[in-house]
Amino acid sequence: GRKHPQQEYIQINTRNILFICGGAFDGIEKIVEGRIGKRRIGFAGEGGLPNGEGNILQYVEPEDLQRFGLIPELVGRLPVSVHLDNLDEEALILILEQPKNALVKQYKKMFELEGIGLTFDREAIRSIARKTLDRGTGARGLRSIIENVMRDIMFELPSRKDVREVVVTPESVETGVPPLLVLRPEERKLEA
Repeated sequence: GRKHPQQEYIQINTRNILFICGGAFDGIEKIVEGRIGKRRIGFAGEGGLPNGEGNILQYVEPEDLQRFGLIPELVGRLPVSVHLDNLDEEALILILEQPKNALVKQYKKMFELEGIGLTFDREAIRSIARKTLDRGTGARGLRSIIENVMRDIMFELPSRKDVREVVVTPESVETGVPPLLVLRPEERKLEA
């Protein structure tokens, strides 16, 4: 593009570029249901999905995207559409622990820089995932929950030299009880 009228256009060859577009598309379910003739009525609904299972979004077709409001020129350039299911508790636990830059690893590294160990109880990890599911914020919500648990202790620790390890418990996540502190044994001077 151009910021100034006299500036030249820059041409980019998009042949080997993969474009991935995403969105929530809130309300497209009704368009798909109308097309496949399986309108849901009431709580349980009537009919159901083809083959009786799955998410209605797996049946989105290009014409549904056009009826939703996307221009045909854009829909024509997006040859593949894929629906994503909500993350479950196990997926959130994996996100907390597995990636190279996982949140749990990040916090452990921060504490390690202070010379303090950090342990997340297995049930505490599960509690963080459950709390995130309850909030409905997806994987983004994991950081805010951990931050709420760790905020006070992170400010307190640099001024303390007697803490060897911090243990995050399920109670820390669920009720706001401070994490457990494992103290260093007192150093005793030997008198000669």
